[in-house]
Amino acid sequence: MARNSRLHVRYEENLRVFASGATRVAVTAVIVVAVLLPYQVTDDWLQTLSFCGCFAIGAIGLNLLTGFTGQVSLGHAFFLAVGGYVAAHIGLHSALPVPVWLLLVAIIGAAVGAVIGPFALRLHGNYLAIVTIALLFVSDYIWTRWHWFTGGGVGLQPNPTIRIGPVNFAKLGSIGLHSRAQGVYLLIWIVVAACAVLAKNLVRTRAGRAMQAIRDRDLAAEAIGVSLTRYKVGAFAVSSAMAALAGALYFGVLLRSIEPGQVTGSLGLVLSIQFVAAIIIGGVGTVHGSIVGALFVAGLPELVRRFGTSLPFIGKGKVLSVSAFSNLLFGVLVVGFLLVEPLGFAALWRRVKAYFLTWPFSY
Repeated sequence: MARNSRLHVRYEENLRVFASGATRVAVTAVIVVAVLLPYQVTDDWLQTLSFCGCFAIGAIGLNLLTGFTGQVSLGHAFFLAVGGYVAAHIGLHSALPVPVWLLLVAIIGAAVGAVIGPFALRLHGNYLAIVTIALLFVSDYIWTRWHWFTGGGVGLQPNPTIRIGPVNFAKLGSIGLHSRAQGVYLLIWIVVAACAVLAKNLVRTRAGRAMQAIRDRDLAAEAIGVSLTRYKVGAFAVSSAMAALAGALYFGVLLRSIEPGQVTGSLGLVLSIQFVAAIIIGGVGTVHGSIVGALFVAGLPELVRRFGTSLPFIGKGKVLSVSAFSNLLFGVLVVGFLLVEPLGFAALWRRVKAYFLTWPFSY
């Protein structure tokens, strides 16, 4: 009876957003540190963390598609472009408050993903990856030729409002934050938290369990009544909505500039591969792993730029330039994780936690 009771408690814990008191304490500590950071670090670091936040939103969306549904995508940059251009038009033609235009961006991104999603019904693995890559090259023509919407090859300089009623994130002087970088950092990471909670709750629902069943064995899932059409297209829609949000915040709020060359062709493919690397390094099939992987992948170049020149073989006129060393280190780490720990930092953390929980019987 006691054993059944413990199993029942364990099942209830698995249904919770935060499985234990220790997890709640850890999450609270992370939130406190994140809120206090703008008072402690410079605007340059906040810009980097804001970029990491945009990357985290897109990585969460890709993990829902790839990690939880098993659909490979190498065209994530296309959906970032959709969000960036929609945000640009909203900024140029209206002054909607930030929750409204972010919701509008997500809806449009989801609609575009729902249109592309049916391709996933008949394609798998490498074939689906090739189709999503094709998006980047097809969109090069679209974004360059559609002058009314994209500004052509010149691009646009979006500047959507970042205001919620009386609260203007561009200047939060009432709480002691006076630079735009500080407010943008808070806004982006609020959206990251909202997307993480949404994704965490989604994978705990019936739809989330259906997505994971499709990932593990789609024919068996269909045999027990799971609709492949509904959940594969739905996964594309949710993933695309989050990617569009990431693009809107990155190009519309952080950079305030977007042009086709940033998100199409080879550069778009590199950007999409970085999102795949983020979920591999952080942990495929985990929400928190997406955030950790995004911090790692998006923050690594800045760390190398700031501290790499202290090494004798890195710098201008030396063996390796800063960008070359950053790319080399990035590639080595991705290959290393694939060979040693394919499930990324999330699996490493589970191993460490299991070791201490079972000590002294750990091995």
